[in-house]
Parts: sequence; C-alpha cells; structure tokens
Amino acid sequence: MPDFVATLVGFTRALRGAGVVVGTGDAQVFCGAAAVLDPTDLVDLYWAGRCALVTRREDIPTYDEVFRRFFLGGAAPASAVETLKVTPAGAVAESTFVVPAAEPGDTVAEETSLGLMASTVDVLRHRSFAQCSPAELAALRRIMARLRLTPPLRRTRRVTAAPSGRALDLRRVVRESMRTQGEIVSLRWRRRRVRPRPLVLILDVSGSMADYSRALLQFAHTTRRAARRVEVFCFGTRLTCVTRPLRTRSVDEALRQAAAAVVDWEGGTRIGASLDHFVRRWGRRGMSRGAIVVICSDGLDRGDPELLATSMARLSRLSHRIVWLNPHGGGGAVGMMVAEPHIDVLLSGHDLASLEEFATLLPTL
Repeated sequence: MPDFVATLVGFTRALRGAGVVVGTGDAQVFCGAAAVLDPTDLVDLYWAGRCALVTRREDIPTYDEVFRRFFLGGAAPASAVETLKVTPAGAVAESTFVVPAAEPGDTVAEETSLGLMASTVDVLRHRSFAQCSPAELAALRRIMARLRLTPPLRRTRRVTAAPSGRALDLRRVVRESMRTQGEIVSLRWRRRRVRPRPLVLILDVSGSMADYSRALLQFAHTTRRAARRVEVFCFGTRLTCVTRPLRTRSVDEALRQAAAAVVDWEGGTRIGASLDHFVRRWGRRGMSRGAIVVICSDGLDRGDPELLATSMARLSRLSHRIVWLNPHGGGGAVGMMVAEPHIDVLLSGHDLASLEEFATLLPTL
C-alpha cells in the first residue's frame, strides 16, 4: 500500500511539473478515491484523478497527456477516446482497455467503453473454470453475483382470493350477501396459491472435480442468496450439508466455512452412496418432494453402479426434475451411463455461459 500511495503522489507531482495546479488536499482526495475504487482499473483511476485533481477545463488535455505518459508509457497526447492494450491485474490477457478523455456524459465515449468491456466479459463468460487464473475467477465471481435464479412455480392445496376464475368463493359470497339482506350483488372467486419449487444443489468436490469445485460453490452461494428455498450439499466419499455455512453474506467467508465442514475435499468419489444417503435422510422427509434437484458431477464413481441406479430411481420419483451439470461433458463414465435414464436435463456447467443457460432454463422446468 505505501508503494501504491507513492505512485499516486508521483503522478500528482508530474501534473504539477506540467503546469496543472494541484494542492496537497487534492492529492489526499485522489488517494482516498483510488482506495475506494479498483486501483487496477485504469478507467476508475483516470476519472478519480480527473475529478480530484483537475479544476479548470483547459487543463484536461494536459491531464490526459500526463496520465498516458505516466501510467502507460506513451508520449502522444490522448485523443477523445483511446483504446490501449494493457494487462492489469484482474483483467484478461490482451484485453482492450479504454482510457476516455471525454466527459462522463459523452454518449460516444460511454458506448465505446461499454462495448469494449462487454467483449472482455464475453471472453470470460465462455472460458472454462479450469483455465481461469485466480484474478479471472474473482472477476467471474463478481459477474456471477448478478445472476438471478427463478425456480418454477407449483400450485399448492391452499386457495386465495382472485379477481376472476372458475371456482366460486362461496364463503365470501355468502358473507357479503348478508350486508344486502341475502341478495347476491356480485360474485367472488378463488384460485390455488402458487409458490416456487424448492431447489436442491448436490455438488461433487472430489479430486476429479478440483478445477470446478470452487466456482460451483460460488454459484451455489449466489443461488442460495437469489432464491428462497435452496439447500446445498457437497459430496466426495460422503455427503455433507453446507446450507448453513453458505448463508454468510461474504463469499470468501462462506466458502471457507463450507470447506471446513467438508472433510473429504478433493478425495475419492462415491456418488451412489452419497445420493442414497441424501434420499434416506433428507429426500424422504420432504426436502426433495416436488423440488428441482441439481447434481454437479463428472460421473466418475468408484462405488457400486447398482446402488447409483437405485438411488437415482428413488430420487427421480421424489423430485420434480433432475438436472445434471457435467463440466467434463457427457463422456463415457460408468456413473453417467447409469444415471442418464433418470436425468431430465443434462448441461455442461464448465463455464459461466452454461450456468447462465441453466438460470434461463430453470423457470421453464
């Protein structure tokens, strides 16, 4: 952090050397703004400095030239909108970055900036989790946090008042007719209540899923916060419920608590025994009745295939739909061949685009 502050102070000195009036208080405001924003984002750094250090309109071209020379090593003055090739921490290699020299309200500059950023996001969206660096996974986590999951609705046995319909609400009709000496003035209707279906996520955290486990847990954390009735389980050689740890608002803290609760992280795989445990302890007690069950696994099972087939059959009878996310593709794993007859939807789950596909498909199940 001291080196970072020294860099910002050096930039203010370079502005003073170029003839821009910058006071000590302006430099402090600039450092404070950069601390709140992302210092590796040149767009944030540019506008933080321009708002804090530039007080006269005629100083803007000088500020652009000094910013370009100090942070990007260029000697040419900045144009209205410049696209530069940089690779800051947290960005995709060879991604195009924008240093705007127009006003924040300039439509052309904003559209260009947003278009370039959208292209970078699109590259991340289709990149496999196994190929992402820690910085790229952090960027994906911020994008993933904006996903909105809407489970399908189901009709309950309870009824509620409705403005129209086919079923008369006789109780309301009779009660209101008593105010008019038994004359029925208007009819009242009722309909069945609807509520979202429960969502159950069962994640494989064995060694063969090591490249995808953290990203899928981040997705489970997003799901847990986006939908109301969500239960999350992890399994390797045994099944562990991690719903309570994932209630924590901080993603890092939630994942740390979930990892501490799972004792067989990156170990062997016993899909059949884990699903059988889920059905016997939680599924039959009502957790999976009418629910959307999402299983994230590559199907590489070291257990008994017959037990997996029996567990999947029971789970299929209890749940409304079974969705299987396989980051390694369909493949020829024995576990996948045994489970496939009981799977309603098979998706990839190896990148953000496939998870977004699942979020789009979920309301229609």
